[in-house]
Amino acid sequence: MENENLLQNVMAAAQKWMDGNYDTKTKAEVKKLMDADDKTALIDAFYRTLEFGTGGLRGKMGVGTNRMNIYTVGAATQGLSNYLLKEFGTDTKISVVIGHDCRNNSRLFAETSANIFSANGIKVYLFDSLRPTPEVSFAIRELGCQSGIILTASHNPKEYNGYKAYWNDGAQMIAPHDTNVIDEVNKISSINDIKFDGNPALIEMIGEKMDNIYLNRVAGLSLSPEAVKRQHDLKIVYTPIHGTGVKLIPAALRRFGFTNIINIPEQDVVSGDFPTVKSPNPEEPAALKMAVEKAIEVDADIVLASDPDADRLGVAMKNDKGEFILVNGNQTALLLTYYMITRWRENGKLNGNQYFVKTIVTSELLRIVAERNGVESHDCYTGFKWIAAIIKQLEGKKEYICGGEESYGFLVQDFVRDKDAVSACAAFAEMAAWAKDNGKSLFELLQDIYVEYGFSKEKMISIVREGKQGADEIVEMMHQFRNNPPKSLGGSTVIAVKDYESLKSTNPNTGEVSKLPFEITSDVLQYITEDGSKVSVRPSGTEPKIKFYMEVKGLLANRSEYDKANADADAKVVAIAKELGI
Repeated sequence: MENENLLQNVMAAAQKWMDGNYDTKTKAEVKKLMDADDKTALIDAFYRTLEFGTGGLRGKMGVGTNRMNIYTVGAATQGLSNYLLKEFGTDTKISVVIGHDCRNNSRLFAETSANIFSANGIKVYLFDSLRPTPEVSFAIRELGCQSGIILTASHNPKEYNGYKAYWNDGAQMIAPHDTNVIDEVNKISSINDIKFDGNPALIEMIGEKMDNIYLNRVAGLSLSPEAVKRQHDLKIVYTPIHGTGVKLIPAALRRFGFTNIINIPEQDVVSGDFPTVKSPNPEEPAALKMAVEKAIEVDADIVLASDPDADRLGVAMKNDKGEFILVNGNQTALLLTYYMITRWRENGKLNGNQYFVKTIVTSELLRIVAERNGVESHDCYTGFKWIAAIIKQLEGKKEYICGGEESYGFLVQDFVRDKDAVSACAAFAEMAAWAKDNGKSLFELLQDIYVEYGFSKEKMISIVREGKQGADEIVEMMHQFRNNPPKSLGGSTVIAVKDYESLKSTNPNTGEVSKLPFEITSDVLQYITEDGSKVSVRPSGTEPKIKFYMEVKGLLANRSEYDKANADADAKVVAIAKELGI
């Protein structure tokens, strides 16, 4: 009966598209789905309406309420327009910035949104071509806009696109604004409620001038200019993986003073089809394969990569055997956090009023590095909008140094309010030059951090479950983990079960319950073991996945014991995954 009701609702939603003022091509595609014997694709396309998650609106492109197309983008933009007019009133000259990445239809969606905003009397600053996500965040603040959007699905496969909405602080929307926009979108009952006919007089193109302002600010972040001067010819292989990083990251590296930047011509080609990779995700080894091959060929010092919208940073470096290895997101964040705090201290900039931010699923080593150096550490939920929320909360009270998350996002300044691969790439290259200037490789620097602050090994495992059925399976998995927590993991007793949905931390051995220091809830579970290991479980807010984040602790007395510590940690990760049934 439940399946019959679902299909009836889906058919009714699809019929609205057949009867409505939609274009001919869209109607033909909807009819094809409705006439098919297998209704799975129809259900996936219409069983729900895309909503803002941790990263905004994101989904596969195609027809339907659960797909990215000019109509779902249009509804989101009209809803956002209605909210901006309601929030700021007609007396305010409301303006927005619009950017987009390299993905198929991104320019179409950006121009469609520009027309809708302008049709509602809202001034639009539209980038003349693709630009990185962090530059859009920067431009909102620089131009004093009330909001902004970027059309991007970040590192998702080529079938996806997305819509990130920002508020006037340049950060992605959080409550109450995100839910209020959703309410406005839900009020749009017909395509006729969307104002598609734009006002060209209210649309202004921006581009190179804003690039220069932003790049000048990035260049001002340099902490070790003398080291860069001495190591300016550091061999840096960089790939944008067909995305927006090609616009600004090489330019940012040159402004820092680096003169030996080696490109991958095939991956400098801007393309939403991502022709040289299966997935443009710098977290995946295959995405960096060509860059690593080039690095081996030219005997490079480091490999840097950015995802399609240039907010995530991927890195490869040489180990003690001279082999290129990929650096995971936790290690990247650890290295950058250590470097930033160390250089702030060496430059006499630490006075006890500085702070650092990480997400709850990111390695605890970052917190240890910060706190041992007298830097206040803050935890927040997954998603850079929560890091930005803490920056806003502490603005004018404390000084932000940096913040990061395990998913390859880092922010080394606060004039942008989203993760920023442009400034992070420049900072990482400078750190490599600084380490080399001090007689160390990056690998040796990482080992030394482990010796000083403790050894940690992290691994993230994602289980993909597509469509309505998959979403139901993920809900059931979270239910099982919530109600049947493990008693031990990797040979160590679980001493705390943290449930961020109830905001309670429970010691399963004593029954003691304490409140977690968060004001809002999130569907995240964490298991903390006696040896300090941590396992986090959460459904993704932007992809059809349930994610398991494992951080296991170990000992490293000196660099020579690294391989053994690493192997022991790997064995523990495998054991924990088996115990969790993943």
